[in-house]
Amino acid sequence: MWVLLVLIGFSAVSAHQQDLAFDGQKVFHVILQNDEQVEIINSLASNMQVDFWQPHSVTLVRPKMQVDFVEADKSFEVEDLLKESGAEYRVLIDNLQAALDAQFDSKAHTTRHSYEKYNSWEMIAAWTADIAAQNPNLSCSVIGETYKGWPMYLLEMGKSGPNTKAIFMDCGFHAGEWISPAFSQWFVKEVTLETYGEDTVMTILLNSDFYVLPVVNIDGYVYTTNDRMWRKKPCHCTGTDPNRNFNAGWCTLGASKNPCDSTYCGSAPESGRETKALADHEHLSTVKAYLTIHSYSQLLLFPYKLPPIAETGKIARAASKQLASLYNTKYTYGPGARTIYPAAGGSDDWAYDQGIKYSFTFELRDTGRYGFILPETQIKPTCEETLLAVKHIANYVLEHLY
Repeated sequence: MWVLLVLIGFSAVSAHQQDLAFDGQKVFHVILQNDEQVEIINSLASNMQVDFWQPHSVTLVRPKMQVDFVEADKSFEVEDLLKESGAEYRVLIDNLQAALDAQFDSKAHTTRHSYEKYNSWEMIAAWTADIAAQNPNLSCSVIGETYKGWPMYLLEMGKSGPNTKAIFMDCGFHAGEWISPAFSQWFVKEVTLETYGEDTVMTILLNSDFYVLPVVNIDGYVYTTNDRMWRKKPCHCTGTDPNRNFNAGWCTLGASKNPCDSTYCGSAPESGRETKALADHEHLSTVKAYLTIHSYSQLLLFPYKLPPIAETGKIARAASKQLASLYNTKYTYGPGARTIYPAAGGSDDWAYDQGIKYSFTFELRDTGRYGFILPETQIKPTCEETLLAVKHIANYVLEHLY
């Protein structure tokens, strides 16, 4: 019906020097009110190559939903179509390449790790060894290896013992969500180097056990130096979305069996090396809370089937209030499938199925102004406010052990 050709070029992108393959591409934010407007989005997806940011697949688009997507060189036609339909929309990013360039605080190349910059995987790997060597309350182990051969480092903070209760946090499931690994590094720094002995909650954390997996999808994270907007593992038509690969409602709602889709669930549950390594973690039985960090949308989610919802909703509400207390950043909280969209095969549902009562998903800043390309200037405030929410959840869990 509306045949437009949109070429979404995947280009060579590095942390501080990028080709202009994204030049002129626009990011649209559309609020859909009815089935007719949903059909327009479906038609666009059928007749062109559209890169959906939120939700990640056109199959999840519904009335009363906000949809963010990228188109390359037919923006005037797309805008005319949206106007004709009466859909409420705005252009979030007028030139994606310019926004990518502006993401970095400085164009100067740096080989030093920084908590306020997006570090390369090589820097993060070296940092895990360095910070573990600096702190007697921190140890580093390898729990597996990625398809490309990168070691999966797991940081363990606190006093491990046979009866020690633990909290587990994963970061970096989706390659382009750079703020997630950035938070993992900030969190470890704050717990082990900055506030121990001064902050009561942080001290309590180190008297328990806290596991942090800084980057799950290392192969994908490395690949974003070539394609900044990449999401899953780095192979277009066989790459698995690791957060659709767990044995928790595997490959049902919110996941795709098409290997070319960004939400491809894989050939079998836990077929990916990364998900298998996480699922086989030897101390899983001690974990009492599971946190998984993503972006974007400013959401705090929990599994829909998690009982009692009244308790988890209360925790999420209080954690969101703590988060907002610093910079007034507003989060929406609730069951994931109802609050955002179904995402079968995710680590949060998997954790709950393992008997971990408290399982939460964070979707960090922002709500679409920058989306996945949050500027480095926002790393510090994002991490500071998120830390408050994580501290609240962790403290609650350790006071309500089961």
